[in-house]
Amino acid sequence: MNSPIPPEGASAPDAATSTDAFLRGAFHLVQPAGRGFRAGHDALLLAACVGDAMAGRALDMGAGSGAVAFAAACRADGIHLDLAERNAEIAALAERSRRLSANAALAGRLAVRVADLLSPRAAREAAGLRDGAYDLVLTNPPFHPAGQRRSPDPLRDEARAIPGADFLARWIAVAAALLRPGGRLALIGRPENLRDLLPAADNRFGSLRLLAVHRDVDAPASRILLGAVAGSREPIRILPPLVLDAEMRERISLGCHHIRGILDEA
Repeated sequence: MNSPIPPEGASAPDAATSTDAFLRGAFHLVQPAGRGFRAGHDALLLAACVGDAMAGRALDMGAGSGAVAFAAACRADGIHLDLAERNAEIAALAERSRRLSANAALAGRLAVRVADLLSPRAAREAAGLRDGAYDLVLTNPPFHPAGQRRSPDPLRDEARAIPGADFLARWIAVAAALLRPGGRLALIGRPENLRDLLPAADNRFGSLRLLAVHRDVDAPASRILLGAVAGSREPIRILPPLVLDAEMRERISLGCHHIRGILDEA
């Protein structure tokens, strides 16, 4: 999935970052090296929810170095994406990625915004993130319980660990505010996050779609994908599970798999 070979036109390498290829070189990311959070299958799973016919304005909430947004832009050439990231250092890496010559075909449809998404509406709007402006929100938020063993690396810990008991509920509320009525949400998390996600979605989202992701057929789900429609009153559906065997992981890494159902019409 990742390649240590920098693309043509990359900035001079430094010890703090690497430039990695994804989806057979369809895009490249500048990422922290030896520290921080590096993109993997979670980002590509989430982006695989985006069908090639999807169009409009999209937001990657908590974009990190940008893997979800870049992969989504590769899948659907009709979407324009804002990448919202609180950490200015990581947002700067996403902007470096956007400017790579290898990503020139995507750059015009991507904009990096430094913003704390849980700040008041006025602060979000000052960063260019208007309520009701988006047709699609994609998010791979921190979802590991705060009580688990914390990473000694502050950048990695910030990207992985839930910062407070009400974090996911507030995150869902902001996603609902940013979406237009009828806009779509796609989120990846852990099964235990559902006890926070489902109550938060109530009265904000409907037509929920839940897809459990398993490492193999005998293992419990390790991830969930949640799709929803802002303002809908349609009921929840639990979709057939997705098993990430070796073949499926390879297909996702190569951009060959579309997870049908999560963002389908209700």
